[in-house]
Amino acid sequence: MERTSNHKGNAAELAIAAEAARLGLSVLKPLTEHERYDLVLGVAGRLLRVQCKWASSTDDVIRVRLSTSYHSPTRGYVKATYCAEEVDALAVYCGDLGRIFLLPIELFAGRSTVYLRLTEPRNKQRAALNWATDYEFPGAVAQLEERCHGMAEVRGSSPLSSTVATDAAETAATVPEVVGAHRFRNHFGYYLERASEGGEILVERRGKPYARLCPPG
Repeated sequence: MERTSNHKGNAAELAIAAEAARLGLSVLKPLTEHERYDLVLGVAGRLLRVQCKWASSTDDVIRVRLSTSYHSPTRGYVKATYCAEEVDALAVYCGDLGRIFLLPIELFAGRSTVYLRLTEPRNKQRAALNWATDYEFPGAVAQLEERCHGMAEVRGSSPLSSTVATDAAETAATVPEVVGAHRFRNHFGYYLERASEGGEILVERRGKPYARLCPPG
């Protein structure tokens, strides 16, 4: 039987919810319809609005279609994409591979399609590529949990005085944001802006510290 888009969407959502539950995450479902997110996942004390997508792979590339459309009485059919005000992350279930990926909002905001590369291209191109292994669901969740726990420990160091609380908040702002080398290269502009705003970016390569991006001064 040929699967419709509804069948694929349901299968993707169930697979993602099951994997999240297997990892020990809280899995919540909105009671109202027409939300821009399908699930809410509890990760390290945070609630993330997650849009779920089915994707297929061709020629060692996973293609994730993101644009949606709706009918407006005055504007006709309108195409829309996702933004940070609507969702926090995108969970992708590749039906061909049975694998799940978790993408941060900065990777797909405003885009109609995202491509995840499974193997190196024949032309040896490496710039502007999104490697699927960087976004494997268990690894992406673990990285997010580690980052949240680190910031929580700094913020909760001592509530005895406003001075201590202020110092903790300032210290929390300096906790580095850990990012893989491929993701950093592909989204350099985003992380450059983060650093200019006072953030600190720690770039890892093959699980080891590789470079650090800091604000001036």
